[in-house]
Amino acid sequence: MVGGGQGAYIGNIHRLASRLDGHWTLVAGAFDVDPDRGREFALNEGLDPARSYGTYQDLIAGERGREDRVDAVAICTPNFTHYPIAKALIEAGFDVICEKPLTATIEDAIALEALSRQSGRFVGVTYTYSGYPMVHEARVRIARGEIGDVRTVQVEYPLEWMATAIEQKGNIQAAWRTDPKKNGRGGSIGDIGTHAYHLAGFVTGLTLETLTADLATFVPGRALDDNAHVMMRYEGGARGLLWSSQVALGNSNGVRLRVFGSTGSFQWFQEQPNELIYTPLDGRVQTIKRGADDLSEDAKVRSRTPPGHPEGYLEAFANLYCGFAEAIRARLDEREPTSIGRNIPLTYDGLKGVAFVEAVVDSAEGGNAGWVTPIAV
Repeated sequence: MVGGGQGAYIGNIHRLASRLDGHWTLVAGAFDVDPDRGREFALNEGLDPARSYGTYQDLIAGERGREDRVDAVAICTPNFTHYPIAKALIEAGFDVICEKPLTATIEDAIALEALSRQSGRFVGVTYTYSGYPMVHEARVRIARGEIGDVRTVQVEYPLEWMATAIEQKGNIQAAWRTDPKKNGRGGSIGDIGTHAYHLAGFVTGLTLETLTADLATFVPGRALDDNAHVMMRYEGGARGLLWSSQVALGNSNGVRLRVFGSTGSFQWFQEQPNELIYTPLDGRVQTIKRGADDLSEDAKVRSRTPPGHPEGYLEAFANLYCGFAEAIRARLDEREPTSIGRNIPLTYDGLKGVAFVEAVVDSAEGGNAGWVTPIAV
């Protein structure tokens, strides 16, 4: 692991999720921009002092020549560092698991996707919400045509944690997320809006054609948006609405997805992640529960416990790590991955996310005078 040390929320999530199913063991890392603090953290985690590195460059040099070298490196650092770290790892022959967004700029995203493809290295991107079993169930059922042609998609990701200027009061996590040099051009739209965008496209299979956006910065002195409204037009005529906010009081990771088709609809809310609400044209509302016997293989393989025993965010994150492990093993074994290793977020998904953020900011900065087409990727 690179980054994700003491006090880093997402680093601990990666560690917990990767260990859940026994596919991964953390054996090496460069955990902090302060080498001494990073080494201290590594020792507290029980790592071998010889594999507790001061920098990612040291990690590459130290692991490269080992017979038991790491199988992959997880990047859990601020956005602006993703590209140089991932590039160096790929060029050194390592597989990569990268936090989203893939990079802070579209130019870096294009370059990294090309490097990954040309090198044959695996690069997984942690779009967590595509790890939920019932998200996969919705995806399978929509592809089967169970709600007919998709007409409207509504997706939202509201948060409240940055409703005040906490970045000006010593909150490190908020500080880099509100710094354009470290976070990129998009604030809430880059941090959480990219999750919502990926979720909508993953479930529906729709391809974004064009968009128009309204970005707002409600907290005085903040350099990036903390609220975003985006209207989207998809290929084939479907329409979409996306809302992301870091200032929505009363909401804590309130991810919600609604897909309305010509013969029915599906709704999924992260607060009730084990249920998928299906409403056919006749109006008889049905609740499809995780663990049911008639679910798709894609959903079943991502479930661990019987119905009534809830699975949530950590399990969804762990499903990504299971998928990444299976995809890497399948490549090494020269075979097709099993279902857990398919339909996982990879470099191209990360590139599409960065292109989406870029188009949203372009639209907003252009005064919303018209519709913007994301760069073709």
